[in-house]
Amino acid sequence: MNDELFSLLAGLDGIQQSPRYHPEGDALFHSLQVYDLARRATADRVLWAAALFHDVGKAIDGPTHDEVGADLLEGLLPARAVWLVRHHLDLLKDPRRTRRRWHGTGALRELELLRRWDVTGRDPRARVMDPQDAYDTLFDGAADALLAHDDEGSFDPELL
Repeated sequence: MNDELFSLLAGLDGIQQSPRYHPEGDALFHSLQVYDLARRATADRVLWAAALFHDVGKAIDGPTHDEVGADLLEGLLPARAVWLVRHHLDLLKDPRRTRRRWHGTGALRELELLRRWDVTGRDPRARVMDPQDAYDTLFDGAADALLAHDDEGSFDPELL
C-alpha cells in the first residue's frame, strides 16, 4: 500500500464543507460517495481514482483544492487521474469555456462524468465503504500496476 496516497484520503476525515453545497458533511464522506458512484458507472479504475481523490486538496486549502490536490497526487496516480482532479471544477467555474476548449474529446466526457458524480455524491444518508476498503478495492490485483505507473508520465487530454 502507498501510505502517502492513503494518508491524503484519510486527511479528508473531519474536513467540514459548506452545508449549503455539501449537506452530507465532511469531505471524506463525500469522496467515498463519489467513488461509489464512479464504481457503479464504469469499470475504468483511473476514473475511480479521480473520483476517490478529487477533493484531497481540501485538507490544505478549500478554494484552490483542485490545483493543490492535483499537485499532491503528481507521481502517485496516473497523469490522466491527476489531470481530472486538476480540472474537476472547470465545468463549475467556466462551463462555456470548458466545453468549447474540450469539445468532442474524451476529456470533456470524463470531466462531465466526474462533475455529475461530484454533484450527486451529497446524500447525508448514503451508505459508503470504509476508506481502507475503498482504497483496497481500487488497488486490488492488477489495478495496482495500472494506477501506480505511467508509461510517459504525462497526459494529453486532446488525445483522449
